[in-house]
Amino acid sequence: MRSGFLASRLLQAAVTITLIIILNFLLFRAMPGSPERILGRNPNVTPEILAAKREKWGLDKPVIPDQLVAYVSSTLQGDLGFSFVARGQTVVEVLAQRLPATLLLFGLGEVIAIFLGLALGAYSGWRRGGPIDYLGNGASLLLYSTPYFLLGMALLLIFATALGWFPTFGMLTAGETYASIWDRLFDLARHLVLPVATVALGLIGQYAIVMRSSIIETLSEDYITTARAKGLSSLFVLRRHAIPNAMLPTVTLIAINLGYVVAGAITVEVVFNWPGLGTLTVEALSARDYPVLQGVFLLLSVSVVLANLAADLVYGALDPRVRT
Repeated sequence: MRSGFLASRLLQAAVTITLIIILNFLLFRAMPGSPERILGRNPNVTPEILAAKREKWGLDKPVIPDQLVAYVSSTLQGDLGFSFVARGQTVVEVLAQRLPATLLLFGLGEVIAIFLGLALGAYSGWRRGGPIDYLGNGASLLLYSTPYFLLGMALLLIFATALGWFPTFGMLTAGETYASIWDRLFDLARHLVLPVATVALGLIGQYAIVMRSSIIETLSEDYITTARAKGLSSLFVLRRHAIPNAMLPTVTLIAINLGYVVAGAITVEVVFNWPGLGTLTVEALSARDYPVLQGVFLLLSVSVVLANLAADLVYGALDPRVRT
C-alpha cells in the first residue's frame, strides 16, 4: 500500500476527529440546562457558592478560546468529566460499564447479518430469476424497510409474550443466583436471542440487496466469461472469482452501518431494556446528564470515523485502483 494513500487517509481521519471534538464542545454548550443552572435551582445555594462553583468548573472564563482549549486538552487526555446522575463516577467509567453490552449485542448481530446477508445475496444474484431469488429479494426488501423497533416488538410479542420461549427484557434475570458460570451464560444467551435476531434481521436485507446487485454486475465481466469457458464449475467460479470482486461495495456498507449503531441501539435496547449505550442515551437525555451525552456522542462519532478509515484501507488493499 502506498505511503501517500495511507498518509492522506490518516490525515483525513485526524481532521475529522478534530472537527468532531470542536462540534461536540459547541453543540452541548448551546443546549439548555448547564450545571450552574441546575445547581441554582436549589434554594440553599447562595450566589457566593454558585460563583465558587463556576470558578471551579471554569465556567467563569470565556467560552472561546479558554473553555474550548481546556475541553480539547482534557478530551485528548481521556478526561470527559463527571456524570451529573451517577455521582462520583466519571463519564469514562459510565461508558465503560455500558459499552460491553452494546458491543456484544451489535457485534453478534452484525456478524450473523454479514454471513447470512452476503450468502443470500450472492446466491440470489448467481441464480437470478429463480425461486430463491424472488423469495430472497422480496424478504430482503421487506426486512430493509422495516424499522428496528417494529421488528423487535413483533419478535417480543410472538416469542416472548405469546409462546414464552425467551425472556421479555434485560440482560440477565433479575435477582437470579447461578450455581455455575455455565448457568449464567445460558441465561445470558436466552436474553440475547431476540435482541440479536432483531439486529441481524434489520441488517440482513441491505447486505443481501447490495451483494445481489454486485454479483449481477460481476456476471457481465470478461473474467467470469473466461472462467466459464475454461470449464470451471459454477460453484468454483462463484467462490473464487465472483464473490471476491463483488465484496468491494459491501466493505464500505459494513463500515457505514456503524454510523447507525446509535439509532439502532436506542430502539432495540429500549424495546428489550438492554443495558447498553442506547438505554444510557435515553436515561441521560431524560436526566439532562449532558456530560454523559457528550461522551456517547464523541465515542460513537470517533468510532464511525475509525471504521470508515479501516474500510478505506481494506478497500485500497482489495482494489489497487483506489490507491492511484
